[in-house]
Amino acid sequence: MRVIAAFLIILSPLGLFSPSASTPEWQNDFNKARQEAMLNGKMILLNFSGSDWCGPCIRMKKEIFDSEAFIKFATDHLVLVNADFPRNKKNQLGAEQIERNNALADRFNKDGKFPFTLLLNSRGEIVRQWEGLPDESPEMFVTEMLKTIHAGT
Repeated sequence: MRVIAAFLIILSPLGLFSPSASTPEWQNDFNKARQEAMLNGKMILLNFSGSDWCGPCIRMKKEIFDSEAFIKFATDHLVLVNADFPRNKKNQLGAEQIERNNALADRFNKDGKFPFTLLLNSRGEIVRQWEGLPDESPEMFVTEMLKTIHAGT
């Protein structure tokens, strides 16, 4: 145990271990996400993806959603929701989750765009949307969200 503690103390100043910068969890239940957003005064970021077949979706996750800038911003400002539509049999979702994702698509993504990302207020109203992979850095993506959030307050 002492070895682990010493290891973490060494890594902490180097920025290699930062418990406060943990990756925010992507939820898959929009109603629970709305409740959390209302409770904590946050916005909702809803992302429609095809995690195992959509190249731009995979890139968006890797290049934007997994970036340090996005993670820091999301932790303080967003409740994240992913409506995934995988195609590979090994990645198939349960019937209940498929039903929830289809209901979200019926409400917010009738044209079946991927990736399709929406910034919503806690009432579930669309504030901003992005079709496809944004052609910008994670920092610019975050800046756009910040401007949108501040414009609405």
